[in-house]
Amino acid sequence: MCGIIGIVGCSPVADRLADSLKRLEYRGYDSAGIATLEASGAIARLRAEGKLVNLQALIDKAPPLGTVGIGHTRWATHGVPSERNAHPHATAQVAVVHNGIIENFRELREEMEGLGRHFESDTDTEVVAHLVSQAVEAGASPVDAVASVLPRLKGAFALALLFRGRDDILIGARRGSPLAIGYGKGEMFLGSDAMALAPFTSSVAYLEDGDWVVITHEGATIRDETGEVVARAVTRSNASALIVDKGNHRHFMAKEIHEQPEVVGHTLARYVDFTSGRIRLPADSDFSFAKVRRLVISACGTAYYAGLTAKYWFERYAGLPVDIDIASEFRYREAPLDPDDVSLFVSQSGETADTLAALRYCKAAGQKVAAVVNVMESTIARESDVVFPTLAGPEIGVASTKAFTCQLTALLCLAIAAGRQRGVLDDDGERSLVQALIEIPRIMAEALKVEHQIEGLAKSLSKVRHALYLGRGTNFPLALEGALKLKEISYIHAEGYAAGELKHGPIALIDETMPVIVIAPHDQIFEKTVSNMQEVAARGGRIILMTDTRGAGASGLEPAETIILPDMPAAIAPLAYAIPVQLLAYHTAVFIGTDVDQPRNLAKSVTVE
Repeated sequence: MCGIIGIVGCSPVADRLADSLKRLEYRGYDSAGIATLEASGAIARLRAEGKLVNLQALIDKAPPLGTVGIGHTRWATHGVPSERNAHPHATAQVAVVHNGIIENFRELREEMEGLGRHFESDTDTEVVAHLVSQAVEAGASPVDAVASVLPRLKGAFALALLFRGRDDILIGARRGSPLAIGYGKGEMFLGSDAMALAPFTSSVAYLEDGDWVVITHEGATIRDETGEVVARAVTRSNASALIVDKGNHRHFMAKEIHEQPEVVGHTLARYVDFTSGRIRLPADSDFSFAKVRRLVISACGTAYYAGLTAKYWFERYAGLPVDIDIASEFRYREAPLDPDDVSLFVSQSGETADTLAALRYCKAAGQKVAAVVNVMESTIARESDVVFPTLAGPEIGVASTKAFTCQLTALLCLAIAAGRQRGVLDDDGERSLVQALIEIPRIMAEALKVEHQIEGLAKSLSKVRHALYLGRGTNFPLALEGALKLKEISYIHAEGYAAGELKHGPIALIDETMPVIVIAPHDQIFEKTVSNMQEVAARGGRIILMTDTRGAGASGLEPAETIILPDMPAAIAPLAYAIPVQLLAYHTAVFIGTDVDQPRNLAKSVTVE
């Protein structure tokens, strides 16, 4: 997910643009750049491949003095990562930064090239600069030029445009990808989110889909996609309080793994009445599961695995049938939707493009839409009928850790609430599950104590090329998540399977070089998982068993490594067992030497299909 910042200021803006881009590093990027105006009014650009330190070096060498500017961190979609493909893209008249994809850029580019315009990059973004320049050179004002170009663009995007000779204006536009306006005193700002704007202002307005805005020193004029001037609510953002650093940890991911007991506790505090031992849904939610016929869950990546875990919980504790889909598949299979069903969407950022598209698909079908999100100011949160927040705080590492366990926490609380509302759980059943939840921060803190053992194990795991993860019940989604984590940050090929599926194909992969990570707390299906482990052992597979004291004693096997976690109720096991799964991926990646916080080819939030 690319990052955008724009400033109409009263003093040189280059350093402030760079500082804001540093706040957007968590989104993932492969190049960065800024554009400002010289004293002559000409557009000046500084761009660099790689990390922001490379861009900062260019700024320090020859500090631009322009008081208006735009900046960008880019994650490549069109064209390889390089300086020539880095944003901003510019002509003599216009510079532009862009998040998203212009789907019809090829035909637009051919049109512009047919008019004699020369392109310097391989990106889709540059066509926007040429289209607007063509209109300006034909006599249109910047506002009229943008108004004529926006309807011609197909795709999802956020744009910020800077104009030659105009140090008093920036124009932004949003279709699909998020864009926010920051209100200052004599200065105005554009940004991808409140984090980008936090150094400058806490007064923020969010463009709605199809909006575009002209910002000047005096304020902002917002138009909707029809061109009508509209008002959008200005809210007070708390993002300025969310400045984070690594603390004593080597990476943000390590810090965020260790924050989980605390942030899961924060999330529990939103949903649990600790005094009565009951679930308490957020005060602003009057939503009830009592008469819901079916729950439709949709999400992407790690959030999908959280939703898959929730399917077990909702069906077991609430008797509520659940359909779950990967968001990028859901709307395209044209599933029949009943207005009496409820759809639930899970997203850390609240901006995931596929999840947002699925949400709108369900909403158009007349379904009530709920969301579990970590960013209450996000598009998914704003477009949902009811929002269930997670309180993970900013998650900087691209590979999700604390956001995942906070999602699990919120989802389990919702499943328990649904069980009570539907009469499946009685008072004692609810209190028993809530008591287990109340204990999970402590259990997670205990689970973190296996880190030293896992660090030693990871050293040998870093030498393998493939790995297999197995689990049953709610530990099956965790096996999928474990494999994803290892792939994401160590680049080791890994697959997760339901343990019972082992003999239906994956067993062919087993040999003495294949580590098999088995997630198996001693629960009601433990013996079934043991039989699958025996199949692995009989073929020389190297078993790494994650279990509890009872499981370690009852397995009857001698795994290559046994990671023992505290005893706990089966309901909360996914939250605690997520920790060794995350630590194993983290330390393996550290031994390999990959960029743990910003792994290659990945972005924190995917805002294009």
